[in-house]
Amino acid sequence: MHHVVAKLDALDPEAGAAIRVIARFDELVEGHAGLGPILAAAATLTGSPARLIDERFAVALRADLDGRVERDGGPIDPRWIGAPLVPGGRPALWLERVGRHSLIEAMVLDRVAFAAREVLHRTRDAAGRSAGPFSDDPAAVEVLLDSAASESDRLHAARLLHLPEGADLRAVASADGSGRIVAAAKGDGDAAARTRRWEALGRTGIGPAVPLLELPRSWDRARTALRYAAEGTDEDPGPGVVLFEELGTLALLADALDPASPPDDVRALEKAARSGAWVLRTLVEFTSHTSLRLAAAALYVHHSTLKGRLTSIEHSLGFPVHEPQGRLRVQLALAARRLLLHPVAR
Repeated sequence: MHHVVAKLDALDPEAGAAIRVIARFDELVEGHAGLGPILAAAATLTGSPARLIDERFAVALRADLDGRVERDGGPIDPRWIGAPLVPGGRPALWLERVGRHSLIEAMVLDRVAFAAREVLHRTRDAAGRSAGPFSDDPAAVEVLLDSAASESDRLHAARLLHLPEGADLRAVASADGSGRIVAAAKGDGDAAARTRRWEALGRTGIGPAVPLLELPRSWDRARTALRYAAEGTDEDPGPGVVLFEELGTLALLADALDPASPPDDVRALEKAARSGAWVLRTLVEFTSHTSLRLAAAALYVHHSTLKGRLTSIEHSLGFPVHEPQGRLRVQLALAARRLLLHPVAR
């Protein structure tokens, strides 16, 4: 295929680009991608935000130029480039651009329509259709996590994934925007066990255990937990796997924080961090352990070295961190800073 595309590019660049479009959507269909990735591909390939609206299944999605996909049922401009989801049907796909479509845009719309039909036919409920063999189907996961999907559609998606209706399940949010569904386990409350289970995924937020039909709520909480999860670098130190129920009252900060107006303590934290790459990690470990010696051991420094570091940090922050009130201020500032680093998950 690469050889064919290279020769086509030399003869007709537009034809070569069209072949790449076909290949891209073939990959998405073969990988059982959901509607989100399909629409995101349309936006990035055409350079125009893309919409998909299908009232039959309460689907209303918009992908922006960065590939972010959100629910959006806003008004459609009739001048936009549109296409039906099914041949001869009403327009259901749009590129938010006025004018005549190019060959590539026409090809993208055609491929999006085909791929979206495959997803809807496979994951939405229909009389007489049996559950397919897909035990790990991202499109079915997408339906189960969608609060706008009907109960029958979600039950059908659960059958595709072979999920037991009576089990408690958790939604898991990854930094790449993908979602997973896992059975709740007794070891979920143990931080070390969670890290071993999910460390390969990188930053991860885990929603609460819920019955199958309440998975959209768990997904919403998982995405909130993901914002509190850290990259594990000096710039963003902290736990990489966060369980929503362990956030407690701290979870309220996610809705209350105004990104346009960071708290004074976060500004002070940023100022202190400029004095050395060790500052943020030092504060994370200090506030995460019950004693100075345990925090020093986690940082691989002598406890007297840590004590000296904290004295220097206190000078930069403008308040003491050894006292309970100061320790709490640091913990809240670290959490708020992490929320600002990781805006609402897509």
